[in-house]
Amino acid sequence: MTKSILVVDDEEDVRALIQLGLEMNGGWNVINATSGAEAIDVAASQQPDVILLDLMMPDLDGKATLQKLKSSPKTENIPVIMMTAKSKYSVEESFAGLDVAAIFTKPLRLLNLSQQIIDAIGEL
Repeated sequence: MTKSILVVDDEEDVRALIQLGLEMNGGWNVINATSGAEAIDVAASQQPDVILLDLMMPDLDGKATLQKLKSSPKTENIPVIMMTAKSKYSVEESFAGLDVAAIFTKPLRLLNLSQQIIDAIGEL
């Protein structure tokens, strides 16, 4: 069975690089969203195995998007991995008590990304 992942980032080049890395090195089916609002709709309709969510986005940021995903019965059980350009330790405290599978810092290591995701959420 093919693993599916929803990649949420407002930067097109970041989404394209992540998609390339995950498809080539992990055999993932990558679904893209350009905003938090789009991510919520896509996650509910597509039901990906995991969501890779950027923290800093215009309008609905990653934290607000995460809260909406976790408050919906359709998406509450989908593991979410946050990604940020900030230091992992500087954002960990703000996510205390929220259901985050992991926090990855940018730039991501694209050759290892698939394995990092599996390590964070377990085998699919």
